[in-house]
Amino acid sequence: MITVHHLNNSRSQRVLWMLEELGVRYEVKRYERDKATMLAPTELKAIHPLGKSPIISENGQTIAETGAIIEYILEHYGQGRLVPRPYTPEHYRFVYWLHYAEGSAMTPLLLKLVFTRIPQNAPPLLRGLIGSVMKQANARLADPQLRTHIDYWDSELAKSEWFAGREFTAADIMMSFPLEAAAARADAKSRPMVKSFLDRIHARPAYQAALKTGGPYDYAS
Repeated sequence: MITVHHLNNSRSQRVLWMLEELGVRYEVKRYERDKATMLAPTELKAIHPLGKSPIISENGQTIAETGAIIEYILEHYGQGRLVPRPYTPEHYRFVYWLHYAEGSAMTPLLLKLVFTRIPQNAPPLLRGLIGSVMKQANARLADPQLRTHIDYWDSELAKSEWFAGREFTAADIMMSFPLEAAAARADAKSRPMVKSFLDRIHARPAYQAALKTGGPYDYAS
């Protein structure tokens, strides 16, 4: 049975959702972020040297990185589900979005998070100055990139209901976190197709089941 090493408010929520969509039996080992630093606890380093979530373990294997975990689950449990037929335009789109989700999409989101967090951890006497500098960094670097990506998602979702085409796939599960994070940190919900996508995924029974298993998840609002 798959064990999911699940960190609250993290990308590992997608792994739980994926398993629920496929009806795969699994167990969850929960970890909580440090409330001061918001970092993962050191216990995760006993599972994987980087100490990051998500991680799954099964039959003596330990697999990290969300995309690699999704591919493992599809290979072992998918039976052709949640993947478009090979050599079709939909399949090539599927592969693109599967990798884009943790590549290009996350860069501006991480920049915005870092620029926002730096002032919070600065010495009190310097917090105002550093906050002003980081605000400018967000305005000049992170926010313009993020707007470009959000507009891109909205235009692509206007072409088809889901990222790879007319059918829901694992690529939509992968893309859920960037869109949910952008809705929380930026103005993503102002784009109609992005909002519609988020409403659709949040209404899926498997998504709701994963929330019950994984616990509170701030990005689901």
